[in-house]
Amino acid sequence: MAYRTDNFDDEIVRRLTRGSIGLVPTDTIYGISSRALDKSAADRIRQVKGRSHGKSFIVLISDIKMLDLLSISASQASAVKKYWPGPLSAIFRAPSAPDWLRAADGTLAIRLPDYGGLRQLIDKVGPIISTSANVAGQPPALTAAEAESVFDDQLEFYVNVGPLDNPPSTLAAIKDGRLKVLRQGSVNLSKEDMI
Repeated sequence: MAYRTDNFDDEIVRRLTRGSIGLVPTDTIYGISSRALDKSAADRIRQVKGRSHGKSFIVLISDIKMLDLLSISASQASAVKKYWPGPLSAIFRAPSAPDWLRAADGTLAIRLPDYGGLRQLIDKVGPIISTSANVAGQPPALTAAEAESVFDDQLEFYVNVGPLDNPPSTLAAIKDGRLKVLRQGSVNLSKEDMI
């Protein structure tokens, strides 16, 4: 039976630490999450979403120093520091990051969310995967109830903070210390920061 709560309590920390996957609110929408460094949990997320192994995840961190846990040089983060925390997902060169996280081209999308409670959770459990709460090809769930109607007990916990329908994060690739927008979202980048 899935655990249900309205906050990032100690049980959520325990479940993530033990390898559970569940519904987590972010600064944009709900995501299906697990500890990023837990390959088995990441594989289960792919399975419940029907997601191919060729499609990488976004990883959420609570501090730029966490890039080291993902084998990413923090020096690459200079391009995004003024936008973090916030809804900017940046694609880093990450050839040494775990293969179950990175894309085939050796990159990894990272976001430092503008949600204090979520960052506190990540401080306790380490970087987490976040992927939209939907089966591949379907629209994302905007409420915990919508997610539960799709995933039921396939997810081991649900953190319900009410409806979330914020604009998506801006997605940008880091190239030579500057940013190339791949998907415009809620963050507008300064011209001087863009390629």
